[in-house]
Amino acid sequence: MSQAAFFVLTALADQPRHGYGILREVEELSEGAVQMRVGTLYGVLDRLTADALIVLDREEVQQGRLRRYYRLTDEGTAALTAEAERLAAGASAAKKRIAEGRRTPDGAPGTTGVPGTRPGLAGGLA
Repeated sequence: MSQAAFFVLTALADQPRHGYGILREVEELSEGAVQMRVGTLYGVLDRLTADALIVLDREEVQQGRLRRYYRLTDEGTAALTAEAERLAAGASAAKKRIAEGRRTPDGAPGTTGVPGTRPGLAGGLA
């Protein structure tokens, strides 16, 4: 699942929203890391609708403009839950590996155990 799709589903997890509301919610939920353009949003919405993860909830006219509100389906809730669990498991594995990497060969906390060295990009010593 793409990051954009994940945040769109997350934005719809608590209530139906229209396009602009989804854009604002995605930006807030991602703390500004995901800023979608309108065209990108509607491409994501089309894919999520085709995959039956969201549906059109209702249409309203406000200030002469049509607003389409989308909501999660049960399948969308299940997909979002599974993706959130997958991401959490990945983050947990990364944190564990980082913590293990900060131990010396004798198991004590530290850097690499060899003064003046540090891990390189490929995991070796630089």
